[in-house]
This record gives sequence, structure tokens and C-alpha cells, in this order.
Amino acid sequence: QVQLVESGGGLVQAGGSLRLSCAASGRTFSRYPMGWFRQAPGKEREFVSAISLNGVITTYADSVKGRFTISRDNAKNGVSLQMNSLNAEDTAVYYCATGPLLMTSTHLGEYWGQGTQVTVSS
Repeated sequence: QVQLVESGGGLVQAGGSLRLSCAASGRTFSRYPMGWFRQAPGKEREFVSAISLNGVITTYADSVKGRFTISRDNAKNGVSLQMNSLNAEDTAVYYCATGPLLMTSTHLGEYWGQGTQVTVSS
């Protein structure tokens, strides 16, 4: 089994930065790519970013490209998401996910964390 726990969310002013972390546990998590999704109030869950097993390949949604950076986090056995130049549109619950295939907007993960709230004030 795989367990994912997100952390690092909080309240930040527009233009500020946050770094989210996802700690993974279980015997199989290291075999899978990891990624992030988010869901804002009244909106559907959307893809944010994904990273391959060893960080060789990274992908980003157009809405965050150039502002967010995903990376493997060996210290937490998981993944991090550095979010810069945040704006109000980034306000959402952010979910860590993992699965056997690299996640995209159409290829979702199989394992999910509980999410961490990110609120950006304008």
C-alpha cells in the first residue's frame, strides 16, 4: 500500500511563494512517478505538475508553467512543489498523487493524499 501526506500549505499574499511537500510511504511508491493536482472551490480538480521516477522528466500545466517547479524530495521520500509568483487563481486544495504512469491532465494517479490548502490573498 502507498500513503501520501501533503504539507506546506498556508496563506500567502499575491506574488509570494510557498513550497509544498509530499511524503510517501509504502513499499511501491519509489517505483512510480509523482505529481500534483489541485481543486479550487466550485471547480473541477485539475492537473498541476508531474515528475518521473528520478526527476528526469517534468511536466506542467500551462497555468503554472514558469512559476512552479516540481522536484523529487528524497529526504521525505516524495516530491516537492515550489510555487512562486502566486496569484489568487492558485488558491485551491493541492493534492499529491502517484501511479504507474506519468500523470497528465488525462492520466490521473491511482494513489492520493488528503490535500493541503493553499490560499493566496490579493
